[in-house]
Formats: sequence, structure tokens, C-alpha cells
Amino acid sequence: MSARRLFERGAEAVFTLWLLLSLCFVLLRLAPGGPFDGERSAPPEIEAALARSYALDAPLWKQYLDWFGGLLTLDLGPSFTYPDQQVADLIAQALPVTLLTGGLALVLAITLALPLGWLAARRRGQALDRLLMSLTGLGLALPKYVVAPLLVLLFAVLLRWLPAGGWGRADQLVLPVLALALPNLAYAARLVRAGLIEAWASDWYRAAQARGLPGRTLLLRQAAPAAALPLVAWLAPASINLLSGSAVVEQIFGLPGLGRYFVQGALNRDYTLVLGVVACIGVGIVLVNTAVDALRGRLDPRLDRA
Repeated sequence: MSARRLFERGAEAVFTLWLLLSLCFVLLRLAPGGPFDGERSAPPEIEAALARSYALDAPLWKQYLDWFGGLLTLDLGPSFTYPDQQVADLIAQALPVTLLTGGLALVLAITLALPLGWLAARRRGQALDRLLMSLTGLGLALPKYVVAPLLVLLFAVLLRWLPAGGWGRADQLVLPVLALALPNLAYAARLVRAGLIEAWASDWYRAAQARGLPGRTLLLRQAAPAAALPLVAWLAPASINLLSGSAVVEQIFGLPGLGRYFVQGALNRDYTLVLGVVACIGVGIVLVNTAVDALRGRLDPRLDRA
């Protein structure tokens, strides 16, 4: 990726992140309710003291500037939901949980999608292909909030093989990772199948085949790189999908991750916690998109000249 293109993408990413955070800040303040609505039984002077201690009595523009200035120094302010805790500390505790479950789910999805997509492409139109495509269609149709309870019902309640939730042991990771991986596995397997079929039907592949190259060489050096381009392009939306799906999965399985904090912060109008999680996820999405663009440019240099 050229220096100019890298600068343009960086400036675009910074502007997008600023716009996202600004809209989130305004929408949170416009939403009905507040962080201390549950304290209605308290005297007015106590409510005023609470608002003053969290600077909620200041004008909105000053709250915005104070929060954004703190963001630049990684000071995200205190949490309203968790007294005496800083949002930065909560995110530091939750981020490894989300990264671990999401990363394992992505690795599992890609690892299984490659052989399944290859099998479906090799048996195109046959019974195995139709079976695999039907299963992937089912995986795409079922949302995570349906897949996760079904996994709990099967493996935790009926078979009693795995725990239904919790955090701290390796076996408690299995069901959350599966719930996050299955929809992405279905989509990735379809991408691999379509990419291989397109590569095998191309003129350049047939020309290489006519030169007498071995089948393994044709697959690894010719077909696989071409089929990898749509899979690499899918990594960015897949990562976003994992982050958004973690909110549901972490709630169901009781994982102390970013998604669970985001849901709890939104329900309790914890402005600083929600904004901190959104900022963390936004930065992650920007980094993933940049890495994916660089990887696509390595696989196909024509993309850098576009």
C-alpha cells in the first residue's frame, strides 16, 4: 500500500471514528432517562450532588469537550454503573475476554471452512455439495441468539458434556466459541466454494493445467490464492460481526467481555461506559480494516493501483 493511499485511509478512518463517537455521544444524551433515574427516592440535593460529581450539570458542549479530551489521553472517566471503577480499567479487564472468544471463533470458522468449501466445490452439484450447502444455509438463517440457547440445551442440559456458562476454565469457552463461529463458518465455506469454482473455470487455470502442472501445485499456487481474495475481503465484516454478536453471546453465557458491559451500560444509561466500549470497538474495526486492505494488496497488487 502506497504512502499516499495509507495516509488517505488513515484520515478517512479518523474522521469516521470521530463521527461515530460524536453521534453516539449525542444520541445517548437525547435518549429518555438518565444514569440516576433509579435514585428517585433520594432528596433533590443528593441528586444534584450526584450530577455535579459526574459533571452532568455542565452544558452539553462542555461535557463533550471534556470527554473527548479525556479520550485523547485514554482517560475515559468513571463508570456510573460500577462505583469507584474507571471505564478504562473495566475495558482492560473485558477486552482480553472478547478478543479470546472472538479470535478463537474466527480461527475455527476459517479452519473448518477451507476443507468444507473445497469438498463442496469438488463435488459440485452432487449429494455432498447439496448437503453442505443446505447446512451452511441453515447456519446463515439462524441468528446467534437462537444458536446459543440451542447449544446450551443440547450440550449442557441434555448431554451434560459442557457447562452452560461462566468464565475461567477451558471447557467454558467451547459453547461461546461455537455460537460465534457457526454463522461465520457457513458464510466462509460458501465463499471458499464459490472462489474455487470460479478459479477452476478460468482460462489461466486451464492454461496452467494444460502445461501439465500437478494437481496439488495447481491448487496451492493457482486456485488457492485466487479463492483467498474474497475470503480475505470477508475478514473485515466478519470481525465486525463477531464484535456485534459478542453482546448477545456474552450475555447468554455470562462472559465478562465488552459486549456484556455494552449491554449493561446501555440499559443503565452509563454514558461513559457505553462510549468507552464504542471507542474501543471502533478503533478495533479501523485496525482490522487497515490490516485487511494491506493483506488484499499483497495478494493482488492491482488493488493498490485502483
